[in-house]
Amino acid sequence: MGHGKIREDKTCLNCGHQVEERYCPHCGQENIESRHPFYYLFTHFFEDFTHYDGQFWGTMKNLLFKPGKLTQIYMEGKRARFVPPVKLYIFISFVTFLFISFQITDLNFGKEGVQIHKGKEINNEIKKEVAKNEEVRNALQSPEVAKADSLTGGMLAHALDSSQINKKDDIDVENIFTSKSITKSLGLKSMEDFDNREKKNGQKYQTFRPFLAKIFELEEKGHSPNEITNLFIKSSIHNLPKALFIYLPLFAFLLWIFHSKRKWWYFDHGVFTLHYFSFLLLLTLLLFVLNKVLSYFDENTFIMFIKGLLTTSAVVYAGCYFFIAHYKTYRTHPALTILVGALLFFINTIIFTFLLMGLGIVSFLLMH
Repeated sequence: MGHGKIREDKTCLNCGHQVEERYCPHCGQENIESRHPFYYLFTHFFEDFTHYDGQFWGTMKNLLFKPGKLTQIYMEGKRARFVPPVKLYIFISFVTFLFISFQITDLNFGKEGVQIHKGKEINNEIKKEVAKNEEVRNALQSPEVAKADSLTGGMLAHALDSSQINKKDDIDVENIFTSKSITKSLGLKSMEDFDNREKKNGQKYQTFRPFLAKIFELEEKGHSPNEITNLFIKSSIHNLPKALFIYLPLFAFLLWIFHSKRKWWYFDHGVFTLHYFSFLLLLTLLLFVLNKVLSYFDENTFIMFIKGLLTTSAVVYAGCYFFIAHYKTYRTHPALTILVGALLFFINTIIFTFLLMGLGIVSFLLMH
């Protein structure tokens, strides 16, 4: 427990009661010296959280390897043995996103980055499609086809002329990723230019107007496409904890809908939710740490295989963990557990996907 020096004065500094041992029997405050070295500020926080009595490490062990046990024990009223659910979630969330935020500071989407690689792949696919279309065009313009088309009144020729396949109109995706300006690579000079084009096109791309306005705003500040991408990722990571905190009550609400209202209170589902999401964040943290360690080795085939194996294993384990924790907590029939678990998994996957999409839109529009 505490490691501070016990005061010689047995009067509690907090409530004034007599303290015979280390802790005041009236208010519970530790009767130790009030002045400490500077490092005590940090060691006391860690000591207070872990208690150095196995509470913290026991919680981590059960959270990772014993699905549903923490929730089950908490429901039984044995709440002093492990870290409380809210405190556990806040701590793990803080550490996880702090670690991730440090990782994204080194993101680089330069010419050799992943973004460029994907741009080249997309551009190559477009070029292949254009080549195929050119072959079709040449075939349709052959003398034999032209003679046959005369019998149809020139319908093939008309279709070919009205076709939107035109090499001049091909979008060079690679150029967008490698250019110094996203808007210029799209052929746009200003928002007025975009609005004028929209009037001619019948407001075809009006949905993208706020995003283009944001890109113009960032480019006017001197940001390159690479920097805009980095800002977007950092903004998304920064807003993700807030989105998750909003999503937690919704996840608990879905559990409440699918279970007996008499036997289970919304509070009970909230405890299960906090434990499950704490597990997900802890698993994410461990996965990031392992990938970081592996990144110090040469990126050979074996290392890439190990990374892929770790990621796949983590995803599978997270899914299995939910079903096991659900079964041990709610004690339903195994078949019913699988059915309800599958429905919850499906519904939450859809909702969480929309949440991430909304998060991406909000994060992009709030970049500065």
